[in-house]
Parts: sequence; C-alpha cells; structure tokens
Amino acid sequence: MAAFNVLTSAEVANHEILSLYDSVGWIAYTNDPDLLFRAISNSSFVVTAHNGTGQLIGLARAISDDSTICYLQDILVRPEFQNTGVGRALIDHVQQRYHHVRQTVLITDDEPKQRAFYQSLGMVEGSNVIPNAVRVFVHFR
Repeated sequence: MAAFNVLTSAEVANHEILSLYDSVGWIAYTNDPDLLFRAISNSSFVVTAHNGTGQLIGLARAISDDSTICYLQDILVRPEFQNTGVGRALIDHVQQRYHHVRQTVLITDDEPKQRAFYQSLGMVEGSNVIPNAVRVFVHFR
C-alpha cells in the first residue's frame, strides 16, 4: 500500500486540482476551471489525499444539508495511486463526517470496476435497496 495522508482542511492550489482532474480524464471539469473551482469551494465538505512529497493524489467532495442527505461527489484518485486504499480512505472520511445522515447518494459511471469498488464499501444501487420501491431519477444538462 502506498503511503499517503488524508486532509480535511488543506488549501490546494488550483493548478494541483486541474492536474488531478486531468490525470483521470475528467475534461468536463477541466474545460471550465472557474466552474470547477467554484464547485469545490461551494461544497459542504472536501477531503484530499497527498503522497509523501505533498502531491495531491486524490480528492472527494460532498454536498449535504447535514441532517438527512449527503451527496458524495467527485471521488477521484490519480491512476498510479488507484487500488492502494486512497479512494477508500477518502470515502471513509466523508462517511465519518456524515455518519448521522439518513441517505448517502452517489451517481457514477456504469463501469464494472467502479461498481465493484462502491459495492465493496457497502453501497447498493438504488433499485436494489427496496426492489420496486426505490427509484433514482437524474437530469443532466
């Protein structure tokens, strides 16, 4: 397992954020850096992971009312640090922060490795929570 530190209140330079998002190919974010920086700034909770040299290697953010729901958003880890526990540590920090809320929601790509990762954390697809009783609806722009 790679050595890394998870921080909940670290200031991160904009160029480091862009580099991290570029490393995972999230161009929808990097094509509009100001929007990305605003989204991170306006998030309820942001947690970052840094390697031994201080390089930003992962980030997760959440949007929440701090009472009933937490939207887990933008969980990303540099490719060379994936499968080392960084993503799990980031999500653990978010879940610890919002342990008291009733619902944690995550919208992600339908990619087998992502599905397996989130399921390994105990997450369940919306339609599988209570079959034929829970639906998830989304409108993307």
